[in-house]
Amino acid sequence: MALNTNKALRNQVMYQVFVRNYSKEGTFEKVREDLGRMKALGVDIIWLMPIHPIGKVKRKGTLGSPYAISDYRAVNPEFGTLDDFKRLVDAIHENGMKCIIDVVYNHTSPDSVLAAEHPEWFYRKADGSFGNRVGDWSDIIDLDYGNEALWDYQIETLKYWAEIVDGFRCDVAPLVPIAFWEKARNEVAKVRENCIWLSESVEPGFITAMREQGYFAASDGEMYRAFDICYDYDIADEYNALFNADGTLQDYAAAVNRQEYIYPENYVKLRFLENHDRPRAHRLIPDERSLVNWTAFLFFQKGLTLLYNGQEFGATHLPSLFDRDTILMQPENGPDLSPLIAKLSAIKHSPVFTDSSYRVTAVDDGCLTAFHKGIVSCAYGIFALDGKPHTIKTDLLPGIYPNAITNDSIEVSNGEIQCDGTPIIIL
Repeated sequence: MALNTNKALRNQVMYQVFVRNYSKEGTFEKVREDLGRMKALGVDIIWLMPIHPIGKVKRKGTLGSPYAISDYRAVNPEFGTLDDFKRLVDAIHENGMKCIIDVVYNHTSPDSVLAAEHPEWFYRKADGSFGNRVGDWSDIIDLDYGNEALWDYQIETLKYWAEIVDGFRCDVAPLVPIAFWEKARNEVAKVRENCIWLSESVEPGFITAMREQGYFAASDGEMYRAFDICYDYDIADEYNALFNADGTLQDYAAAVNRQEYIYPENYVKLRFLENHDRPRAHRLIPDERSLVNWTAFLFFQKGLTLLYNGQEFGATHLPSLFDRDTILMQPENGPDLSPLIAKLSAIKHSPVFTDSSYRVTAVDDGCLTAFHKGIVSCAYGIFALDGKPHTIKTDLLPGIYPNAITNDSIEVSNGEIQCDGTPIIIL
């Protein structure tokens, strides 16, 4: 396992940027110009979705998916030049933030550099033609990691980019052999000692479906051998069920609590309400009071907080992966959550969130409480996810406590707290 994973990742905030749709221009330069706003949100790490050229063969939509890469060692000319990219990363660093880029190593576009130069490095269907293991990904072809020369090429590529950036978000990493990722981590450390490794680990149903077909798919527990951070998809079913009216907060809380004992002690989960593959949070949670509570709970969770660009403005439209679909980076049909997020980011940076035991409790079908217990400090949260008032029983000593979010006074009396429907965090 990744024994050297830094637990301090748990009290950091990551901001996901889709360069093409971040501005009307869709360039590295326009992202650079907006870094001050991201910094003001309390962001620590910026994740850039794939920056590489996109294939043309079997392209989906007008511009194609950024995950159908044609050349791992170049940048998409639509975004700018390599110098433009380096200028962006330098500016990120100057603003006291880190930068990670997407690594898409399970597959390439059918017309990729590797497909032309090294066709022997690719998975083949029964008829000998290029193909992929996940049928609806029609715009890509899978690599075959049975070829050791492919390992060398991919690792050298990672080391090249690690000279520039601070880490990698690895797309569908569980479909690539763990031994490869372990070797890659060790080799990249020679270039960037504290490289950040984020795995897009996958849902339980995806793992079992791939295994039923005879394909390799790793669990989160296995991925932590090579990665610092895994996605929260292991409890995606329980989370999604809350919005499909066929799940309960009790089920969801139990799933979150289970993570505390099935993963290594230094595990870090990527906590999110949305990303480029999932519905917008404000689409799932139209009530603004509920959205505020879910946002506060997101930051309170044990793990690294992820924001997808536009989330801070309550965006409801999920931009297309395949076409120009500019995100309006200002409030449109939702609340401006920027001040709240900036406050929550400051709270997130409190040391207690770095190293603590963690437990979530469903008070009823509308409210969660959560508790971080550290060695010298604790954090207690109440989240009225339905936006309604609740009476909360608590073991906190009687007295008056400040709500770290609003600075309002919270009274504990007779073992109870009266929550008026707004989130409460007591440090």
